Amino acid sequence: MRLVFAGTPAVAVPSLRALASGPHEIAAVVTRSDAPRGRKRVLTPSPVAQAADELGLPVIKADRLDADVTARIAALEPQLGVIVAYGGLVREPLLSTPAHGWINLHFSLLPRWRGAAPVQRALIAGDAVTGASVFQLVAALDAGDVFAEERYAVPSGATSSEVLDALAELGSPLLARVVDDIAAGTAVATPQAGEATVAPKLVLADGALDLTRDAEALLHQIAGVTPEPGAHTTLDGARFKVLRATPSDAPPLPPGRVAASGRDVIVGTGTTPLRLESVQPAGKGAMDAGDWFRGLRTSDPVLGA
Repeated sequence: MRLVFAGTPAVAVPSLRALASGPHEIAAVVTRSDAPRGRKRVLTPSPVAQAADELGLPVIKADRLDADVTARIAALEPQLGVIVAYGGLVREPLLSTPAHGWINLHFSLLPRWRGAAPVQRALIAGDAVTGASVFQLVAALDAGDVFAEERYAVPSGATSSEVLDALAELGSPLLARVVDDIAAGTAVATPQAGEATVAPKLVLADGALDLTRDAEALLHQIAGVTPEPGAHTTLDGARFKVLRATPSDAPPLPPGRVAASGRDVIVGTGTTPLRLESVQPAGKGAMDAGDWFRGLRTSDPVLGA
């Protein structure tokens, strides 16, 4: 078939490469415009744009799939549109421009976690299993019939970026198989069943740690918001990031109180303490929690105070 692929971040690259290595023609790759990156804010092509360039594929850069982009895609006469984390909505008339419409690789087991941050919300909720789904794109948010899905057991302590990377690799062959089945006329899609949950984009407040909460809930939150927007609290009125933490069997501490327990640095919660492994104090880079603690001038640090 003649395809149009839409995607932007690194997690969409394995899918693009999988389709490019298959029997189908990719008529164009649609991705968001170059964005400023790094300290010098240099305009940089998206990971998908860079991969498309390496593969010798034509690229359409656009932040919105407007009438102009729709006309450019329609002129290519695609038979199928494929979208993976593009970062924008596909609306009519673009939605029905390809003969077979659009399919989407989504990083959850639909209908759970429809929306922009499915992996992050799954980890925050403490889901032990998530996965990847390929479904038919419809006007309603992530509500189309599902062609295929692959389940994934979340490793203990895995962050959202680590799980996203794993699902990107897991989902790319799944997506390629569905495209092959659509081309062969053998694809079967099943209506979503079960209770739908919504996964809105994370905001800074989603990373704010309330250390009076249950330790397990805090670990889930830290995993889900790492690396963005980051888990954070305060120390002496300044923002303090917790980059990685693990359970601890040390004696309980008051919520927020930080102390040494043997070689570990622990912080009190509403239940059992957490072991701080990596932190980032205000104005500094990431550092080992032990190094940070030994360099403190105060003998009684309290996070969130």
